[in-house]
Amino acid sequence: QLQLVESGGGSVQPGGSLELSCAASGFTLDLYSIGWFRQAPGAEIEAVSCISGTDGSTYYADSVKGRFTISRDNDKHTSYLQMNNLKPEDTAIYYCAAGFLCKFYGSGPDFRDHYDHWGQGTQVTVSS
Repeated sequence: QLQLVESGGGSVQPGGSLELSCAASGFTLDLYSIGWFRQAPGAEIEAVSCISGTDGSTYYADSVKGRFTISRDNDKHTSYLQMNNLKPEDTAIYYCAAGFLCKFYGSGPDFRDHYDHWGQGTQVTVSS
């Protein structure tokens, strides 16, 4: 069974940190680009970050630049999203997805069509 499993979500105070993990099972992540997305209640899905499977290039939404860092460990078939200086507006369900290329702009259906595999999501809540 091919699947991605996110973990590491939770509740933190503003200014805190979390590291999300996205582990692949049933397939190897080596050649895939990994995208991280988030969706807040009542909002559209938003691309947060992506790391290319071809050259390791990384992409970040302006709202998270300088605070979030994406990485991958191909030996562990896992991608990570280190989130520092978290803000209340970062509260959302975070999803990872695997596809051949990074797609950073578009709508939810565009992203769903582009990425081959999706995780089930992990909740991140930032609140004092």
